[in-house]
Amino acid sequence: MTQETTAALVVIGNEILSGKIADGNSHFLAQQLRGAGVTLARIVVVPDEIEVIAEAVRTLAPRVDVLFTSGGVGPTHDDVTIAGVAQGLGRGVIRHPALEKMLRDYFGDRLNASHLKLADTVEGTELDYAGNVSFPTFRVENIYILPGIPEIFREKVLALRDRFAGDPFHLRVVYTRELESAIAAFLDETLARFPALLLGSYPKLNDPEYRVRITLESKDRGYVERALAALLAMLPPEAVVRTE
Repeated sequence: MTQETTAALVVIGNEILSGKIADGNSHFLAQQLRGAGVTLARIVVVPDEIEVIAEAVRTLAPRVDVLFTSGGVGPTHDDVTIAGVAQGLGRGVIRHPALEKMLRDYFGDRLNASHLKLADTVEGTELDYAGNVSFPTFRVENIYILPGIPEIFREKVLALRDRFAGDPFHLRVVYTRELESAIAAFLDETLARFPALLLGSYPKLNDPEYRVRITLESKDRGYVERALAALLAMLPPEAVVRTE
């Protein structure tokens, strides 16, 4: 029996919703989780509003094994993720003594209220020092609270990734010269014969090599290989450019 781990991501920030900043964290996390055999079930983008963040946490945390958040954990007025997660879990916000000491030691006489906001955590938070990180990741229940800064987000995801790893996805790819409408019936038949298959069809415009990229995925290698063989048997030989 294959091991299945599910995850979700809440991306937090008015700058994402307004288009001021392009969100690359979702794409990076999706790639890393897929490579680890984790199913990313949902990505939700929400504004810097405590109530909305809380609702996303209440909705998603019970439905997945791991919930990630991205953004809203800095020292400024719009960094309200901690308060939102706390409200979603029905917990308080406390100043973590270990973080406060770290900040006091680092900033010394320059320490101010904004610096100290970095020590605010959801009640019951555990500090995770995985990887070569200067500041720990916050974990409370099944929620990992990550910063939105892409370089730091990626560093933390890479440090955490392997602990969620399960059985890998096995992927096969078919490139075809046919239009998607010409092969749709073959794809339907493949799914009818292999209903557990994760089948994707992605048209490509203005590419001299192929018109549609077909992906077949399963955690059962034999299953995906049988599905591939069945699909190739249905496709006209001249339609297939190559397989991977």
